[in-house]
Amino acid sequence: MQLPAVLPHSSRQTTSPAHGPGSGQLTTTALWLHLLAPVAGLALLLSWAHFGGGDQALADGLYAMQGNNWALRHAWITDKVVHEYGRNLNALAWLALFVAWVIAGIRGAAPSRHRPLGYLLLATLLSCLTVSWIKSWTNVDCPWDLIRYGGSRQFIGLFDLRPLGMPRGRCFPAGHASGGYAWLALYFFFLATAPRWRWAGLSAGAALGLVFGISQQLRGAHFLSHDVVTAGACWIIALALYAAMLRSDRPGIHATGEAS
Repeated sequence: MQLPAVLPHSSRQTTSPAHGPGSGQLTTTALWLHLLAPVAGLALLLSWAHFGGGDQALADGLYAMQGNNWALRHAWITDKVVHEYGRNLNALAWLALFVAWVIAGIRGAAPSRHRPLGYLLLATLLSCLTVSWIKSWTNVDCPWDLIRYGGSRQFIGLFDLRPLGMPRGRCFPAGHASGGYAWLALYFFFLATAPRWRWAGLSAGAALGLVFGISQQLRGAHFLSHDVVTAGACWIIALALYAAMLRSDRPGIHATGEAS
């Protein structure tokens, strides 16, 4: 009886993906899709909110719901819990992440483990700082400052000339919401470390941003468009840093841009 030939070990085909561009990292096409698809969606929402009257329609409803007054501006749940405690817990989470990054470096963690922590640390910090910097020069008022909602100032659009002597506004984009949307970077962090968790990371960042943002809208601190711009800025920063820092370190991501 003739036995089947056995191939030498060196000539057997392997199922391991080849290393190099397109294997183990998102393709350029996938990166562009990660940029253009979310930005296009947010741009449509921003157009409706800022230029289509959506901001005022939503704020009118929230204001009327509270008895034509921002009754929730100083409420315990919105002011103390979500705004103050939420901000403090967010800062503690960032400090805990910083400590974890330092400890990993001291213990000589592999770059594939240490670099993603550094990425998340930088992405969350840079997102908050960028939104704060934009707020410093946009000169836009909060809803509670406007005559329409019980304030003393007329509405001045983002691209309108502000009358001389009118106090500066510091409400665009949404600063508090940036502390939540900054964690959208968890999507890319998990994409680099545990791809199956990337959608959970994205959901966590989006949920935290929505909680912070909606709470501030209920207080009269921001319009919807303020939160939309904040979310977009945080996503773009997270994506850009991912492309710069993590593209070569991501296991299990195939050439199609899909992670296992």
